[in-house]
Amino acid sequence: MAGFAQGDGQRHTGLRQQPLVLLGLVLMMSTAMVSRLVWLQVLEAPRYRQLADENRIRLVPRSPTRGRLLDRKGRVLASSKLTYSLYVEPRLVDDASWPDLRDRLARLLNLDADVLDQRRGGGLARDGYRINLATDLKPEQVLRFREQARGLKGAQVDVDILRAYPHGTLAAHALGYTQPITEDEYKSLGKKGYKIRDRIGRIGVEAAYESHLRGAWGGQMLEVNAMGEVQRRLGDRPSVAGKDLTLTLDLDLQKVAEQALADKPGGAIVAMDPKTGAILALASKPTFDPNFFSKLVTTQKEYDALFSNPKKPLLSRAMNPYDPGSTWKAVTAMAAMESGKFPPDTKLPTMACITYGGHCFPDHNGAGFGTIGYADALRFSSNTFFYQVGVGAGSRALQKAATALGFGQKSGIEIGWEESVGLVGDEDWAAAGRGWAEPGTTPWIPEDMASASIGQSVVQITPLQLARAYSVFANGGWLVTPHLADQGLDWTDASRRTKVDLKPSTLAKIREGLRKVVSDGTGFGLNGPGIPPAGGKTGTAEDSTGGPDHAWFATYAPYPEGEIVIVAFAQNTPGGGSVHALPMAKKVMEVWNRTRGQSEASGV
Repeated sequence: MAGFAQGDGQRHTGLRQQPLVLLGLVLMMSTAMVSRLVWLQVLEAPRYRQLADENRIRLVPRSPTRGRLLDRKGRVLASSKLTYSLYVEPRLVDDASWPDLRDRLARLLNLDADVLDQRRGGGLARDGYRINLATDLKPEQVLRFREQARGLKGAQVDVDILRAYPHGTLAAHALGYTQPITEDEYKSLGKKGYKIRDRIGRIGVEAAYESHLRGAWGGQMLEVNAMGEVQRRLGDRPSVAGKDLTLTLDLDLQKVAEQALADKPGGAIVAMDPKTGAILALASKPTFDPNFFSKLVTTQKEYDALFSNPKKPLLSRAMNPYDPGSTWKAVTAMAAMESGKFPPDTKLPTMACITYGGHCFPDHNGAGFGTIGYADALRFSSNTFFYQVGVGAGSRALQKAATALGFGQKSGIEIGWEESVGLVGDEDWAAAGRGWAEPGTTPWIPEDMASASIGQSVVQITPLQLARAYSVFANGGWLVTPHLADQGLDWTDASRRTKVDLKPSTLAKIREGLRKVVSDGTGFGLNGPGIPPAGGKTGTAEDSTGGPDHAWFATYAPYPEGEIVIVAFAQNTPGGGSVHALPMAKKVMEVWNRTRGQSEASGV
């Protein structure tokens, strides 16, 4: 069998290199394993230690209790309430175990299993690790859950602190509401201590005094096992409650103001201290319930019903502009007297109508009131008297007086981002295009000036602006800054009140006329038991948007140095200011005078 031998007679199998190959593979695998271990144990150790801690340690934030909102006498207007909610953690409850947990929760807490299914499919809550199954649990439901909690793996009941408004819709536009922050807001607010679950003031006082009211978050650090069960507490930092805020609002006046608006399609009432600018009541209709925004779960349908409502309940009528009608005549009187063209002792003949630019502008009684002066012109609310002095003084004189009284600008109230500056048209405004046309194409015409003289068409103001202007007549010539909270404020500070350039004779004549309106003029209905001597002015205004007439009444008392100014506005309520707006203001005045007497008697 010599044919099977080769060369040196040794047998060769072809595996001479195999040990080296195997050794090389072992070395490569070992090197890879060592490298991986070094990477895991050294380079990535901090990150994996953090991940392990996150699985083992749970941070449970404690939301702060928001400061209360109180009225000027310490009565609660907004507070916070504890509410209990049922949650499930998806990482601990898979699809297979969910049906059993769902049915047990439904039986134990008397909940609808189908609703629990829907909520589970709705996605994670804002904290990113659990799903809200039910809100506003009753105490007995919370107790039942806690008795059976160890057998309800993946489910938990947690407490939330929500804003509560015990009077519902009362002063909603002034107080505002809170709402969860958005993800975009969290990018910046997170640096200021806010959490993704946080709520922030959206409008009103809630927004204006957010930093004062909010407080600071606390929390617990808990050690949990793989089942998510708490093993021990590792640390605890209590939350810091927000500070209470005392407002200038008077609950009694706010209630009666809103009651006075109840039978009107819309409108507003502003009650204000003319010396300090403190807002005593700020009512608007239609209104809304701020408790709606404290709900943990709301549907799109509910949101649409509020935000898409054609009546616009979120719009504050107190800070939205409307044609003021004859309440504006006091401004025209000031402009005419201050211009020097029509001094306080001016008397003019009044008539059925006066023609400007081809249009005959009538007096409201169809005949005129004979030859009269300013006081009687205000008393009778003569249109033709104010056409003459308004057109004679000119648009710039009217604009100057209006600006001095705070029109055409924001009032300075804390919630001013919701406030309109309104409009006081003049020849410069018209030459610039009236806000909608090319400059130079819409010149100021005599008809414009006649309309502006009696608060129509080219003049729109807010009820709050009117209250601020009448405060000038009530306090002797100071334009004050309205405010809803005066903690730490000095109302005599120059930044909070401005001396109006107003001749004493002009102020005296306007006051005389406003007093005559109430004593024996169009505002006579204000008189009665419980009403101190007052001055005021009625107004009926055509709605320049085409709706029914507006009704106005502005008043202050006691006369001549007022302690309260009240402006009542009934939107699209035809019939006249003396018929609709005056009775609204009278109700507020009666309550103010009665409670003022009680406060003085008790020494408050």
